[in-house]
Amino acid sequence: MEWTITHFWLVLALALGLAELTSGVLVLLALGLSAALTAVLAALGFSFSGQLVGMGLFSGLLVPVAVWVIRPRFSPRGVAYGTTGTGVEQGRSYHSTKRDFDGATGLKINGDFYRLRVKPGGETELPEHTEVIFDRFDGTTAVVHLSPHKDQ
Repeated sequence: MEWTITHFWLVLALALGLAELTSGVLVLLALGLSAALTAVLAALGFSFSGQLVGMGLFSGLLVPVAVWVIRPRFSPRGVAYGTTGTGVEQGRSYHSTKRDFDGATGLKINGDFYRLRVKPGGETELPEHTEVIFDRFDGTTAVVHLSPHKDQ
């Protein structure tokens, strides 16, 4: 069996599809599907330049569809991934929680635990379920102030 450019596109499609298993973003899957469609172009006898143009067009169509249409269907409702730290949490009320393995006090923001520091005092330990207002991030530390109506 002789290797052809069609085989190259099919192997690339398979490699991209397998790489998608590690990312879960669906971009690699869209690129893999684009490579598979480009293999069809190669089998139909398109020139290599035509195959590259086809790969570009297929990618330009399938990647946005995968990211904007398909991926949101796999994400939990109400979670805005990639927004943590951009300021969208500023002014929101949270309840302090203790981390299991070391007892550190922090906040759960979008499913991630962040150690906290109270301003102006600088305390890092609060009773669990204390209501705080998020102010900003200082590195990976959530800077908060106590809520005017504390729940303890």
